[in-house]
Amino acid sequence: MEHTMNTYIYIGRDGEQGAELRKTIRDQHIAHLTALDENQRVVFGGPLRDEASLPCGSVIILTAESLEAARAIAESDPYFTQGVFKTIDVFETLTVFPKSAD
Repeated sequence: MEHTMNTYIYIGRDGEQGAELRKTIRDQHIAHLTALDENQRVVFGGPLRDEASLPCGSVIILTAESLEAARAIAESDPYFTQGVFKTIDVFETLTVFPKSAD
């Protein structure tokens, strides 16, 4: 049975130690996302930046079978498990634009 893949977004917001922890956890975070990307799961990913252009979180758009599966992926991100992210939110989303995505 083939699973339908839906699109989800997760937004991780850094805690007070996020900037410092990013330096030591980044390679693990990138490895986590690389594994997802190699399985064609990542649509987009990158850091959020504050007014001073410093990283303050991340946004990842990915495909998964369910909200629960997307949440499990997000919660296994080393930036979350190792304390870079203070909070993480996961939402289902739909691609409306660009129209070429239809």
